[in-house]
Parts: sequence; structure tokens; C-alpha cells
Amino acid sequence: MRRPVLNRQLTLEKPQDIPDGAGGFTRTWVNLGTLWADVRAGTGRERAVESMTASMIPLKITVRAMPPDSPSRPKPDQRFRSGARIFRILAVAEADPAARYLTCFAQEEVSA
Repeated sequence: MRRPVLNRQLTLEKPQDIPDGAGGFTRTWVNLGTLWADVRAGTGRERAVESMTASMIPLKITVRAMPPDSPSRPKPDQRFRSGARIFRILAVAEADPAARYLTCFAQEEVSA
């Protein structure tokens, strides 16, 4: 495995559902901290979503590993934010046999 270049600062966020008082909820995102990452884009594709086209770009985001019980360890259904860009985390795996890094398989959706 090549050593990742952790040169992108990303904010890790987790969803939090707040009751709206009418039986539903409002989803907000809670900041869990900042991580340095190596972001690699895969091959993108387009698909129709309602009345518009969405570009879907798969990503491999590598971060330093942390213990499984650490609140700053990325998990599926969380997301990374970089300014206005959002990267939804789909899966997380150890990137190397020594467990020094984690690979987060993520997806960025961009409306066109």
C-alpha cells in the first residue's frame, strides 16, 4: 500500500433527528471534529432524480485509524463536509494490515 497524503481537511458529521412536535422530525448534522484525509475520486456516472440529473461520484477517503469506540472514527451513514461539498460515507474498512489508516467509501452527489 502506498502511504496516503493526508492533505485535505474534512469535517466529520453525524445525523441527529430532532422531534418537530407533530410526530415527525427535523434532521440536523452534529460536528464530530476535523480529520485530515487523502481523497481519491473514482469513475462518475449520471442518473435521473425526479426532474433533474444527478452526477454520482464514488470516492475513497483515507484517514488515520482510531479505536473502534472513538467518537471521531467515521461510520456508515455519517458524512464528511468540505465547505459546501458533502461526502456521504457508505462503508469503512481498514486500509492496511497494520491498521494505521481507514478507507471510507463515500459518494458525492452533485445536482446538475
